[in-house]
Amino acid sequence: MAKTEPFDLYADDYERWFEKNDKLYLSEVGLLRSLVGDFKKGFEVGIGTGRFALPLGIKRGVDPSWSMLKLALSRGLEVVRGVAEALPLKDESVDLALMVTTICFVDDPVRSLKEVDRILVPKGRFVLGFVDKNSFLGKLYERKKPKSKFYGPATFYSVDEVLKLAAEHTSLRPTKVLQTIFGTENRLYPIKEGFGEGAFVGILFEKGGKLQ
Repeated sequence: MAKTEPFDLYADDYERWFEKNDKLYLSEVGLLRSLVGDFKKGFEVGIGTGRFALPLGIKRGVDPSWSMLKLALSRGLEVVRGVAEALPLKDESVDLALMVTTICFVDDPVRSLKEVDRILVPKGRFVLGFVDKNSFLGKLYERKKPKSKFYGPATFYSVDEVLKLAAEHTSLRPTKVLQTIFGTENRLYPIKEGFGEGAFVGILFEKGGKLQ
């Protein structure tokens, strides 16, 4: 069952985080924008309130939380209630899929990645953004899980774990890995290649592509 309860109950708190931590948020958006590039038909898996879809030019998405979807609808986005493991799209119907801080809340990460693989056109791109389990922030979130409104039911993943899941179960191949947020201060952080330092990591996959 999708882990929607924190977002159904605390959608307003979710929104306030972005307002309070505006520069951290912009650091994440900047990293994702550098990976997204040009596209014709984009779709976000776990679109939430639209905080990432809107600035990246993505108009459509899916999310299991009614509370989050209502806010996304109010922002003019085309959204549908659903889960990552059963996306409401035809095979090979989009050239860009986005998933941001969603993989830690899905019930079945393998099935979710397979669904992304299914909906992408050949050589379509998948941008996956998440907090690296092995980063300072990932370790902090893990320690705070018992008292956290949002991360209590989460399962965090390392970059290596995500890459392994994609390699073993899909045709999605990583072409670029970027990282940002190197501290807890609310400020704009630089974007660096690779992973291992930054808390927020973005991986660009290509359907059938190869690691550059």
